[in-house]
Amino acid sequence: MGHRKLGHSVYDQPVSPYYPPLRHPVRRIGRGTFDFSRQVAVMAIVNRTPDSFFDRGRTFSFDLAVDAALAAARSGAAWVDVGGVPFSPDTADICVAEEVDRVVPVVQAVAAATDVVISVDTFRAEVAERSIAAGAAVINDTTGLHDPEIAAVVASSAATLVVTHSLAQPRRPYPLPRYGDIATEIRDFLTARVEVAISLGVPEDRIVIDPGHDLNKNTRHSLELTRRLDVIAGIGLPLLAAVSNKDFIGEATGLAKGDRLNASIAAATVCILNGARIIRMHDVAASVQAVTMTEAILGFREPAHLSHNMS
Repeated sequence: MGHRKLGHSVYDQPVSPYYPPLRHPVRRIGRGTFDFSRQVAVMAIVNRTPDSFFDRGRTFSFDLAVDAALAAARSGAAWVDVGGVPFSPDTADICVAEEVDRVVPVVQAVAAATDVVISVDTFRAEVAERSIAAGAAVINDTTGLHDPEIAAVVASSAATLVVTHSLAQPRRPYPLPRYGDIATEIRDFLTARVEVAISLGVPEDRIVIDPGHDLNKNTRHSLELTRRLDVIAGIGLPLLAAVSNKDFIGEATGLAKGDRLNASIAAATVCILNGARIIRMHDVAASVQAVTMTEAILGFREPAHLSHNMS
């Protein structure tokens, strides 16, 4: 969640099947402070695109995008991720100028209205630079630093960089992906790309990793990386899991896109138990409730109140 006061639970030792040994758990990101050793942040999704895979343009207009971001913050999202270009190569591409026009005004408006952490989903260095200047605190690059210049842009600012496992060139198909040991291969890929980011000046304590569910992976791959996420979380940096409504959830359950909320929350919860500390979700209110309960079970937070069998 992110806007609650930091502080240790009444429990001395949080209990988790996998407790990642984070090297830099306490992060100042934007106007928020996060202790990822005892906290999970919900990242809301705001797509300013007419053809995103899930909402199909529901927040494409400027006013609706800003309203959605502010509503997410009111519902408890700690981060809001704004995107102007879909990842899928099956959708129309746009030039840098148009992406800037879609994203930057939303960043400016949201930054002026709330303290929520603003993330921008982009693989273009110019868009990243303009977004940071407008108030973005996170650059979420889903291409695995395909363009290393994006790391240089982040390095010259105070922003945080998300490094994602993705094998294809931006918005290019990657048919029939194959892996020998997917968890180990993702871990090694991310370790190498983090080293690239550090070599370009991004401090390690401003890097987040993302295993890239569904990105150049089939459903079996995404299911396996979810149950073996502890291998990837073992890198020691906060891990973002972007699972909401994705194809692997639909194929695993047979559910249509509009019916995947419960399955998405189940996948996100398994990711948290295996080391994720940020979950990127469409339905903020339901996800915040799930995170609150998961944090309480793990001993990360105290119960909201105690009365049952207390007298």
